[in-house]
Amino acid sequence: MTKDELKIAIQHILSDSNVGIMATVQNNKPHARYMTFSNEELNLYTATDENTHKVDELENNPYTHILLGYEGEEYGDEYVEYEGKVHISDSLELKQKLWNTNMEKWFDGPHDPNYTVLEIKPDQIRLMNKKGEEPMILDLS
Repeated sequence: MTKDELKIAIQHILSDSNVGIMATVQNNKPHARYMTFSNEELNLYTATDENTHKVDELENNPYTHILLGYEGEEYGDEYVEYEGKVHISDSLELKQKLWNTNMEKWFDGPHDPNYTVLEIKPDQIRLMNKKGEEPMILDLS
């Protein structure tokens, strides 16, 4: 598979999957939670409250590991593993771009001072469980 074909396969999974598991480091141990993601190209974005443990954890260690795509419908579903660095953004433009009505449960709107966006820039993405093939690595560092 060429690098361009690998990118297309990864983007296909991203377009079909928006809920994944995001891991950070808390007290020198892994800490994982489900998050909802948007993507642009290969960058991922997720909304959060700036007063959460994950924001504190990312301020101490900005690296993350994310799993997206496994649907659990069949043993061997394709998924991606992201390794990357997180930028905590308070960009109003980005917050407005990602805003949707589902966020009204937690925030008063894109101008809510507690609403922040985690922007994940991947260093490496692994395509896993591609039927009949070994994991494929897209190195972006």
